Amino acid sequence: MKFTATDLEGVYIIEPKIFGDHRGWFTETYNKDIFKTNNIELDFIQDNHSFSANKGTLRGLHYQLNPKAQTKLVRCTKGEIFDVAIDIRKGSPTYGKWYGIKLSAENKKQLLIPKGFAHGFLTLTEDVEVQYKVDELYSPEHDRGIAWNDSEIGIEWPIQGVPILSQKDESAPSLNRAENNFLFEEKL
Repeated sequence: MKFTATDLEGVYIIEPKIFGDHRGWFTETYNKDIFKTNNIELDFIQDNHSFSANKGTLRGLHYQLNPKAQTKLVRCTKGEIFDVAIDIRKGSPTYGKWYGIKLSAENKKQLLIPKGFAHGFLTLTEDVEVQYKVDELYSPEHDRGIAWNDSEIGIEWPIQGVPILSQKDESAPSLNRAENNFLFEEKL
């Protein structure tokens, strides 16, 4: 596996090795020991799988408050998405900054998004499946969101017009109005 750091501390692009032959291919998408070798120690406890029928579906920007915050390891297993992480840790030098990458069944890249970041994705094809691991169970009482089109964040979504949104995502507040209990802790 290849780990590439992004401009946002703790957000990594992970590219698994693909082993192929005349039958098809095999890949290892997660290996606790390899992650640990790359100074990433996690205990994933839940796997999630979403399906979006239509191109232009946007899910996000989601996060869970502490003490139920989640780290996510996201991959697209059918179709293609534009996946985004936003730093929402108050006091962080990259607070309100975002990182986006295309994840697809073809490129097999993954994005690791730590606690203290909001997450969302836009489907770029029809019939998209996204799977992700989390290190904390889903908690409806801690579930929060930020507006996908918050002008202060300024995400450059690769879409014209308004995407297909859930009612919850349509009414999400801007970052400066969203409930948020994340604080930046500088690593020594």
